[in-house]
Amino acid sequence: MKKVSAKKHLGQHFLNEPSIAKNIVNQLEYKNKDLLEIGPGMGILTQFLYNKNINFKVIEIDSESVFYLRLNYPELNIIEGDFLKLNLEEITKNKLSLIGNFPYNISSQILFKVFENRDKITEVIGMFQKEVAERVACTKGKKKGILSVFLQAFYNIDYCFTVNEYVFTPAPKVKSGVIKMIRNERKELECDEKKFIQIVKAGYNQRRKTLRNALKSFSLNINLEIDELLQKRAEQLDVEDFITITKNVQQ
Repeated sequence: MKKVSAKKHLGQHFLNEPSIAKNIVNQLEYKNKDLLEIGPGMGILTQFLYNKNINFKVIEIDSESVFYLRLNYPELNIIEGDFLKLNLEEITKNKLSLIGNFPYNISSQILFKVFENRDKITEVIGMFQKEVAERVACTKGKKKGILSVFLQAFYNIDYCFTVNEYVFTPAPKVKSGVIKMIRNERKELECDEKKFIQIVKAGYNQRRKTLRNALKSFSLNINLEIDELLQKRAEQLDVEDFITITKNVQQ
């Protein structure tokens, strides 16, 4: 059967190097018996997961890819639809692992959905645009952003390896990066989560300013520790620092 044609509007770039696909799959720790692959395309990752002793499903929005997968993996459990609209509770009541070569155009949205479902999703192995992968895994520095802080609050994140452009069809204009996210022990934040989100967003929305200026709209209890943090910029803080600031927001 002819190969699936990559569709630009879906951000499709098909990985065509099996050894890299196997390396991505090898990052899985199989924390859960339930595994969902997002956007399998022609099954470059799927082939290494298909016969595992796990509850394995894939979700694919592209009907041509779905047709291809059904022909080549007749027993594969395929959900035809959009992961961003998927109710995860409807596919399993158990904890869930995610894997995928994620489309660049929705990668941040996928990660925000992971954050929102952090008590459900305990493991993520994903390939992203290299810049996004580095940003998510970065603990301090200019590459770090809002999503980095949110995810690092609940996941231990490792940058695994870089993937060059020429192993894709069509070749993207940028390199890719694979990251591994494992849910940490934190059940909930030690502060008001809504305020935490507001503080992080405010800090990064004016990232060139010190936090003293970026957080002017918040009334803070100022002490020696807070005063020291407010002299820094958002990119210089870690999750615990943002929690500390949030704890000191006046009600």
